[in-house]
Amino acid sequence: MSQQELDRAAVIRQVVEKRFRQKEAARQLGLGVRQVKRPVQHYRAEGPAGLVSRQRGRRPNNQITDTIRWEILDLVRSRYPDFGPAPACEKLAELHNHTISVETLRQWMIADDLWKPQGA
Repeated sequence: MSQQELDRAAVIRQVVEKRFRQKEAARQLGLGVRQVKRPVQHYRAEGPAGLVSRQRGRRPNNQITDTIRWEILDLVRSRYPDFGPAPACEKLAELHNHTISVETLRQWMIADDLWKPQGA
């Protein structure tokens, strides 16, 4: 658990032990009273481990897979080596049906040394 989660667990524990009211805990945590109810329920059911995010360690749903990333970078490397991120992104969308944001492609190209940002 992170330090922030440990601090939060201490406040929630005091609510469970009835030393704090949910209103006081909400004020201390910077949440609304209704937002404190669910962590209190999780703490009662599972203890401090119930406060850890259920999403920890999982891949985000909107993350582009490595296979697609390498496919896109191979296309840029082979067909559009002298293009910047914006024109390359347009060509990928037009001709190859790969729609990603310009900023994502820019970051990938910088990481793969396919493009250097101005002033760097």
